Amino acid sequence: MTLALVAGCSVSQDQEVALGDQARTEIEQQLPMVRDQLVEEYVTDLGSSIAATTSRADLKWRFQVVDSPDLNAFALPGGFIYVNRGLLQKMRTMDELAGVLGHEIGHVVARHSAKQMEKRTKTSVGVGIVCTVSGWCNDAITQTAINVAGSAYFAKHSRLDEQQADSEAVVNVVRAGIDPAGIPALFELLLAERRARPSTVTSWFASHPLEESRVERTRAMIA
Repeated sequence: MTLALVAGCSVSQDQEVALGDQARTEIEQQLPMVRDQLVEEYVTDLGSSIAATTSRADLKWRFQVVDSPDLNAFALPGGFIYVNRGLLQKMRTMDELAGVLGHEIGHVVARHSAKQMEKRTKTSVGVGIVCTVSGWCNDAITQTAINVAGSAYFAKHSRLDEQQADSEAVVNVVRAGIDPAGIPALFELLLAERRARPSTVTSWFASHPLEESRVERTRAMIA
């Protein structure tokens, strides 16, 4: 109901948070979450330290780890950030994890999902989000249904959105006192994984357009 009321209209911060919370409830009912206190606290503490440096520090940020082997991360409107267990296990340094969190936080700060919602006339949450962010719905029929329904908008971003989130990530990670070199290092890791084992990063590349030029672009930002 909330989605239908705001589709095609200007989305306020309160509505944005409500939409994210609605999607969060559905996602956490359908996807398994990692319930390890040390892991949860580590990701939350690191993410919160980065989010606190942003222009939207007033949001009640929440960080969760999805128990999925796929290499992926995503953000919901209003400050709900998710990282897959598979991506955590692949990372080599805290700086790389900070880069992922900084990037997803950047999408929220720039209100990318809210802006997409303002342009849409009709959408729904449901299975589309779960399929997109988990990578568990790989057959063509399911993917076609997702695209027609338009329900994957929380996870999918344009190349321009990705570049803006990269810029936000660099600035906010630096403000948090963390080495931003983890951002291009993460991109290199994902590109190498795509060459070696493409099936493990299908969901990341479906929702995050990533080409080799972004590695050099983020290095230039850092410089």
